[in-house]
Amino acid sequence: MKTVSGLAAESILDVLDLSVAYGKVEALHHINLRVAPGQIVTVIGPNGAGKTTLLSAIMGLLRKTRGEIHFLGDRQRDVEVERMVALGMNLVPEKRELFAEMSVEDNLLLGAFMRHRIGFRDQRETMQDVFGIFPRLKERRTQHAGTLSGGERQMLAVGRALMAKPKLLMLDEPSLGLAPLVVREIFRVIAKLRQTGVSILLVEQNARAALQIADYAYVLETGEIALEGPSQQLIGDPKVVQSYLGLGGKH
Repeated sequence: MKTVSGLAAESILDVLDLSVAYGKVEALHHINLRVAPGQIVTVIGPNGAGKTTLLSAIMGLLRKTRGEIHFLGDRQRDVEVERMVALGMNLVPEKRELFAEMSVEDNLLLGAFMRHRIGFRDQRETMQDVFGIFPRLKERRTQHAGTLSGGERQMLAVGRALMAKPKLLMLDEPSLGLAPLVVREIFRVIAKLRQTGVSILLVEQNARAALQIADYAYVLETGEIALEGPSQQLIGDPKVVQSYLGLGGKH
């Protein structure tokens, strides 16, 4: 089944020939990327490769972009954050951006704001689903977000995004600044999320952890896709092993 644009109707996200420039410096060059329903797709690469810029462009946080974003089979001609959230896309940014002086519960409710605005009244039921995924958040529900540990803050950031019931969840460096044991727990939860029906686009420097849970992977270097393929295939690729899975990635 094809849409008018010729893209597969079952595709959640198609990024076509996307380029982004900051002034005269081009940060992304002709990026093509696809996420299918129920997939975990990861983008790995070094600092400065353009990974965060890629997510920001898809989400509508950047205005001066070239190329096409197709979401749920439709080309998004005016990519704006509120519109993309309403359609079912959500981004957990690298800095998490929680409201430190508000409780865990209130932070979660804010994640459902757009659904409430368009008429849904299922926030409490959705919150119970989030507590089922992150039992620790239920234990901390009355605590201020600013008093949580790093791992708990990351859980809250993901939980808040899930309150919007996204069809596509984009995660920017979820392991950043976390201890190895916490990283394993976060990635275990990310892998489990696919069972809820949400597709995931995961940007991550911890290449080994990302490749172990992803279905498909892209390697981004200096703003270009240097390599792509099924994750299990890339884990054995000599270039990936040498650059990303050496001694520094053995945890």
